[in-house]
Amino acid sequence: MTAEKSIHINTIEELHCTGKFGNFFGVPQQVFDRVWQGLCSPDGNSVVYISMEIGADPDVFHPVMDFLIEQEYTESSDPDIQVLLDKYLNGPRKIPNYSGGLGVLAGDTLKSFADTHIPAMAVSLLYREGYFSQIVDSKVGQIDQATTWSPEETPTLFQLKDPEKPDQPLIITVPFYNEYDHHTQAKAQVWMKMEISEELDYFVPEFLLDYSIPSSPPWVREAGLRLYNATSAIMKANQRRMLGAATIPLMKALGMTLPNTIHLNEQHGVAVTLQLILQRIEKMLGPDFRTRITNDDILAAAEEVAKRIVYTIHTPVKAGHDRFARSLYTGISHDTCRQILNLLASDEESPSEYNFTAFAMRVNRAVNSVSRLHRDVTRKQFPKFADKITAVTNGVHHLTWISETRALVFDNTPALTGWRDDPGVFADTALQEDKAFQKQLHSAWQQDNSILVAYVNNMLAEHRNQMIETWIDPPNYFSRLHETVELQPDVFTVGFARRFSTYKRADLIFDDIPALADILVKNNWRINFVFAGKAHPQDEPGKSVLKLILDNQEELYTRSNGLARLVFIPGYDMKIAKMMVSGVHTWLNSPKRPLEASGTSGMKAAMNGVPNLSVMDGWWVEGYHEGKTGWKFGYEGPINADSLSEDPSTLLYAEDSLSFYELLPKVLTLFYEQPDKYLQMAINNLHLNVPIFNTHRMAAEYVRKYDLTLDSETTARVRGFQKLYQSNVADD
Repeated sequence: MTAEKSIHINTIEELHCTGKFGNFFGVPQQVFDRVWQGLCSPDGNSVVYISMEIGADPDVFHPVMDFLIEQEYTESSDPDIQVLLDKYLNGPRKIPNYSGGLGVLAGDTLKSFADTHIPAMAVSLLYREGYFSQIVDSKVGQIDQATTWSPEETPTLFQLKDPEKPDQPLIITVPFYNEYDHHTQAKAQVWMKMEISEELDYFVPEFLLDYSIPSSPPWVREAGLRLYNATSAIMKANQRRMLGAATIPLMKALGMTLPNTIHLNEQHGVAVTLQLILQRIEKMLGPDFRTRITNDDILAAAEEVAKRIVYTIHTPVKAGHDRFARSLYTGISHDTCRQILNLLASDEESPSEYNFTAFAMRVNRAVNSVSRLHRDVTRKQFPKFADKITAVTNGVHHLTWISETRALVFDNTPALTGWRDDPGVFADTALQEDKAFQKQLHSAWQQDNSILVAYVNNMLAEHRNQMIETWIDPPNYFSRLHETVELQPDVFTVGFARRFSTYKRADLIFDDIPALADILVKNNWRINFVFAGKAHPQDEPGKSVLKLILDNQEELYTRSNGLARLVFIPGYDMKIAKMMVSGVHTWLNSPKRPLEASGTSGMKAAMNGVPNLSVMDGWWVEGYHEGKTGWKFGYEGPINADSLSEDPSTLLYAEDSLSFYELLPKVLTLFYEQPDKYLQMAINNLHLNVPIFNTHRMAAEYVRKYDLTLDSETTARVRGFQKLYQSNVADD
């Protein structure tokens, strides 16, 4: 059951809308026109959100499909609309243009922009081979395979058409320079994903640039095929340029006003800043500006451009910050471009490189981290900019991540009336005393746990059969046993799913398997560990950590006398993530503090009431609430140079795993012997964390930085969300 729509739709044909660039589906014509005209308004009262990846698969949030099913709209007399109907009801549900948390956050942000009616658009790339598909073999580990998908068949995704040639795709031209200081041109066709609000009364267009067309140079086509293609430094640099340098040409092609605010979701798209500086200098000095430009001219132009830029930094990890050799840029840029980079992208630690994070730090009107602790760490890393670095703690889109069974309970709870529109209603203390609600929540949790367990058991059976049919050695020990070993529902289930990188320490809790097994055997406690996630194809250390998880399965099972069962789910995506965060009994997060800037997967678990079991890093410092919503373990001391090191010798395995083993008996005792108190911890999560860690609140905090003029209704709504939480509290 979904909320009643605020607009009234009498026929399916009313969701068919047209514009200058083609035919679309999902909102009424008046909604489409209002949004599009607002983005074209000459006052620039909007935001363009630039992100290298956007995760918004329509298999986890699908308001249009829900509406069609509820209203039993399955047929239309109009053949064109019937094609769209079939696509929405039966089409593929994956848009593999994301790798993990950064992309999923971007998708959640844009959904909340749509739900709260923030005038915004997004720019990203469309990757024909997406992010890699993962095969996992017990002997080899992760095997990377190119992703195949069809944007033409995917609902919510539309190819824009050329207004002069409606049967042809819209093609934009993106200018580049080569080492000879000559223009070269890349071509891209434009797709639009409509991020439609739950009530179908607003949408945010996400423009995805597809460079995989014959009219683009081969090096451009190759760079645009796969997300985070890091096979070479030049490939990586070109991919970043293809994102940032396309934004202004795209706006011109669409007839849209360049917004007063450009939001860089990480520094990947910072080339747009470089482009704006060049335009500003030309306006100041004239068409021959390159012959007489000075450093003072560059600084003056940068000061003006900075008034448009809002920048979000997402990680303290060095690998997350783009650095490129100056010699590389000699081959792909003109001399004036390099003069600007020499001045604004200099790297004091490495003078031979350009540091694009430093560039983004220097040229903006606002810069923020993604949690309070990350703010403090970022200030230490960039002391020159410490005064302007603030915090906007991340959130997640509650309508995406709350399971269907939990949502039904919330729909039927009077104290939570309106929760779909306003996650702040969970702050109502009536939940603490509502026995009927507690009983329903417990039942829903059991159902979600059973769904996860059934999925895992079916997977194990399928892998067992595949051993006969393929060369793949199943990733799970239990698929290779002669006897059938399955997970059981209602056994304490620990979930862990994220990118496999060494600092995230996925294998931390298995550092001393004999000690872990001894805890379980002494108390006859059963436990399931359900793991998932991918390592970047070029991250060999990350792949090694993933392989260690596979290698630990047999020893853990044997030493615990079968009480502990560790499984790995390959092919991690948003659908699997949603099933896991609602189906487990606790969500594990074990990074080295303070290298996890935020950690949104734990927020998704909290949206379902699931307690976190985490190192005090990222969002959990704010979400822990003195133990009311979960548990903490591991190092909690001050942040220094050693804390920020990713060297294997500094990752604190022995210390933090021992802390985990000391805590685990308390967690299991509470779950098995005091289930009412465990359920109370779940209710505390809903009460204390749902009103805070949602993207409606986060989007409202960003509106403060956007300087938008909003209508009175939207202003009132946004102010309500702003009151839920203030991320940037004063330092302790």
